[in-house]
Amino acid sequence: MSIRSVAGQMFVLQVLIVLLLVVTAVVVLLVQSRSDRFDAAHGRTLAAAQGFAHGPGLVAAMQGPDPSAVLQPLAEAARTAAGVDFIVVTDRNGIRYTHPDPELIGKMFIGTIGPSLHGQVTIEDVHGPLGSEYQVVVPVEDSHGAVVGIVSSGMKVSNVSSAFNRQLPVVLGVGALALGLATAGTALVGRRLLRQTRGLGPEEMTRMYEHHDAVLHAVREGVAIVGGDGRVLLANDEARRLLDLPPDVEGRPVADLGLAPRTSELLISDRAVTDEVLPVGDRLLAVNSRPTDSGGGPSGSVTTLRDSTELRALAGKAEVARSRLRLLYEASLAIGTTLDVRRTAEELVRTAAHEFCDYATVDLAEAVLDGEEPRALLVDAPVELRRVALAGVRDDSPLYPQGELVRWGRGTPQAAGFVRGSPTLVTELATDAGWRMQDTERTQAVLEFGLGSLIAVPLSARGVLMGIACFWRSRDRGPFEEEDLSLAEELAARAAVSIDNARRYTREHTMAVTLQHSLLPRALPEQSALDIAYRYHPAQAGVGGDWFDVIPLSGTRVALVVGDVVGHGLHAAATMGRLRTAVQNFSTLDLPPDELLGHLDELVAHIDQETAAAEGELAITGATCLYAIYDPTTGICALARAGHPPPALVHPDGTVEILTLPAGPPLGLGGMPFEAMEVRVPQGSNLVLYTDGLIEDRTRDIGVGLDILTATLARADRSPQEVCDAVLDALLPVRQTDDIALLVARTRMLAPDRLSEWEVAATPAAVGRARAEATRQLTEWGLEEAVFVTELVLSELVTNAIRHGTEPIKVRLLYDRTLICEVADTSSTAPHLRYAAAEDEGGRGLFLVARLAERWGVRYTPWGKIIWAEQSLQPSASMAWPVIE
Repeated sequence: MSIRSVAGQMFVLQVLIVLLLVVTAVVVLLVQSRSDRFDAAHGRTLAAAQGFAHGPGLVAAMQGPDPSAVLQPLAEAARTAAGVDFIVVTDRNGIRYTHPDPELIGKMFIGTIGPSLHGQVTIEDVHGPLGSEYQVVVPVEDSHGAVVGIVSSGMKVSNVSSAFNRQLPVVLGVGALALGLATAGTALVGRRLLRQTRGLGPEEMTRMYEHHDAVLHAVREGVAIVGGDGRVLLANDEARRLLDLPPDVEGRPVADLGLAPRTSELLISDRAVTDEVLPVGDRLLAVNSRPTDSGGGPSGSVTTLRDSTELRALAGKAEVARSRLRLLYEASLAIGTTLDVRRTAEELVRTAAHEFCDYATVDLAEAVLDGEEPRALLVDAPVELRRVALAGVRDDSPLYPQGELVRWGRGTPQAAGFVRGSPTLVTELATDAGWRMQDTERTQAVLEFGLGSLIAVPLSARGVLMGIACFWRSRDRGPFEEEDLSLAEELAARAAVSIDNARRYTREHTMAVTLQHSLLPRALPEQSALDIAYRYHPAQAGVGGDWFDVIPLSGTRVALVVGDVVGHGLHAAATMGRLRTAVQNFSTLDLPPDELLGHLDELVAHIDQETAAAEGELAITGATCLYAIYDPTTGICALARAGHPPPALVHPDGTVEILTLPAGPPLGLGGMPFEAMEVRVPQGSNLVLYTDGLIEDRTRDIGVGLDILTATLARADRSPQEVCDAVLDALLPVRQTDDIALLVARTRMLAPDRLSEWEVAATPAAVGRARAEATRQLTEWGLEEAVFVTELVLSELVTNAIRHGTEPIKVRLLYDRTLICEVADTSSTAPHLRYAAAEDEGGRGLFLVARLAERWGVRYTPWGKIIWAEQSLQPSASMAWPVIE
């Protein structure tokens, strides 16, 4: 490494800097050390002198018969303790009483004592018996303030320790380390410079740069180098001429040079470009670009430009073809983003109106909008199409507006294209008689508006002719040509496939929604136990299998059901219908919620077995269900669930409770029993049942949904209808991907005066007493017209309980919308209806009950069974319950 090189010169500079810093540090240490020594000597001697001068008994000792004998040992002890060289006590004349050298006692003190005789402290450097010393002279005063002597303390400055000796090796060591680092750094820099310059010296590098610069600006090909940050690093004279670059282009961002977007993109792009034609002003440039980081170099690109103006005609055609390909590419991305017929048509007209034409319209048959196939038309038949999309450069065009039903005449290009299924090119609208006959006033307005050319292309896919797409150009832009017809057909063909897909989806979705609605409850049944409101929202993307039901049971009880079949489409809707029907059938058996879910689980497993047998593979339907039975006579609600979200109970005071029911597995899994739970529900409470689509969403966790539901329900002053609206306002997602079923039921209690219950003895005589008690109660209720039938029904039921049942036997009458007679016993023997022969003595009791009552049945309880029968009442007698306050 030569001293003439950059690395050598940097090394010498670093050495000089390090030496200067080391010398400066040493000088500073010396000055600071000297100052620290004098400060330490001053403080120590002054403290020793003042401390001894003010010591107790000093004045008395000095005035005693032999001061030296008393003070000499005291002074030596204080000197040793203070770490000074001497402590001398003298009288007012300077005659020593003490001294470290006993031979000097009684001799004259060396130093200035005059100021101290006047009460002042003197600090000075003297040459005393011990050598050059730093001493302090302090007066000794008696109790009256008179000076009776002096005390002097001193020490040699050389005896004060200094940090210089300790810090000097550190400074020198750091300096040596800095020199070592400078040497190593210089060596590394020198080696790196040698690698980067490939061993060339400054002279060789200068000559090479001058040679390359001369070559760069002499060639007739533009060269531009752009860094990774988008700034121009170098541009030769030819590049500045071809691109009209300013003289100070180096260092400026490409985006600030005022170039065309495509030119800027090519200069800053890191992709390889080979002989791409670029129009710049009136020139056509052949562009080649390569990234600079491919061989491990810095990021950026090198672009070369050649003037190829003679290729203008060829470049023009290539640009047209490129623009058409780009338009088709953009159309493939923009058209058909949704399965909506109108939205797809709007995407077509917006895409075409940007580059291909000035205005674009789409007219479709009414059947297509409904998801159906339009019927075939005769050649001379009028064509009625609905304008579903219109887009253009302005909003005030005289074309038929969006939404209008247009009746196209048979001579128009639109009618001809829709009937024959072939495109039509009209280069000049003013001379086309068929088009001008459609609507004289409107066509004249179109011509005056400036539109002069038209292409009408039928929208056909999979053999279905659905409508017409029309593309319009103004006279200023020039008429359509034959080459434009193929582009219009390609655009229409791509849109037609998407429109047909949307049409098919609309048809299938409509069928699924129709099937689903036909399987859901059309209206709520009449009952008095619950005030019910519900909401059902099918998914936007596809129909699911959510369902709900309200089922009146015997004894004024009401069953509430909410379920969810996994999946979407017709299969899910059909499975939902099967499960809802099964629940209704099982409910007629008056089964407890857990037993009903057990039967439903077996049904779902059977459905899976049927599917597996038909399709040859195992299929799991997957369904959840929540079943609740509310009894208004006791206020108890029995609930059980199979993998379904838990219900919410809103108490009359507004507190909300998520009922922690045993979860149970989803239906169809089998192997696990279901467990029911009973909850006492106060009068006026709200039971809220729902499916998971309400609380769970792609953008919201189920826990967050439950928190929002709980906060929304925490009000007690709303009706069930208002509760439904509030819950949906808070939880309904913008993009609903799953069905939502919501059921809100406000509880009521049967008034005590509408219920009568008593126990019957197991003797034949008790039958008459039961009839008498029933007659009395019906008379009290004002139901005299029902006494005769009730006596017959009650006689048969009580007689059967006495003959075939076991005690205790209880009778209960319920006055609801119907009159209900119940006879309970502790036997589990199931009664059955028989048809007795003419000579049989018995077997007609239940037959009479079935004929006289509107309904009858048996339900089992944990302690036995209940046989019940319902009678219809006159409209005036079957009023709704009075509300219990």
